[in-house]
Amino acid sequence: MAAPESRNPRRAPDPDKRQRDADRSRERLLAAATDEFAAVGYAGARVSAIASRAGLNPQLISYYFGGKAGLYRALQERWLAFEETLTADSADLAELVTRYARVALEDPRGPRLLLWDGLTESGEDPLPGPDDAAEMSRRQDEGEIAGDLDPRLVQLALMGASLAPVALPQVVRRLTGENADDPEFVERYLTVIRRLTELLRAE
Repeated sequence: MAAPESRNPRRAPDPDKRQRDADRSRERLLAAATDEFAAVGYAGARVSAIASRAGLNPQLISYYFGGKAGLYRALQERWLAFEETLTADSADLAELVTRYARVALEDPRGPRLLLWDGLTESGEDPLPGPDDAAEMSRRQDEGEIAGDLDPRLVQLALMGASLAPVALPQVVRRLTGENADDPEFVERYLTVIRRLTELLRAE
């Protein structure tokens, strides 16, 4: 009589592997959402299109993020965490603005998302970030901004200057004959941003 065939007991999935798979899926969805929101804005983005970009089931967006709004909020949280790395040291205003401008020019998806939000308004309240007005006032007190300038409007103008090549790539081509993402253009434009910011200092 033949011995009964041995069978391997069914093993439960490795919890670490499950976590790694979940982390990878979340990252793929966040990357796809960044591309989709940047391309068509929050209002135009569709869960199905984000999932298709990620190559994943659309239901995972609800599972991991609670839906499109939660996914958008997760991107905001990711930006705020990254922003902390930009402002972690005591860089002067010219250096700090140059950093922000470089990020905008080298990866325009974030700025495009911001521009879309301004044009269409997502309806989602932005997450609270750093107190920019207080920070700019502090820099003015330290002489980095002339005393006769409203520091809040200075910040608005500097943001506009940083975003201009992303918002107006056709103007960049018309004025310079270059594309806004050409590395040589980026470096020359950053030099202008730095010099303009330095000129704001109190005499």
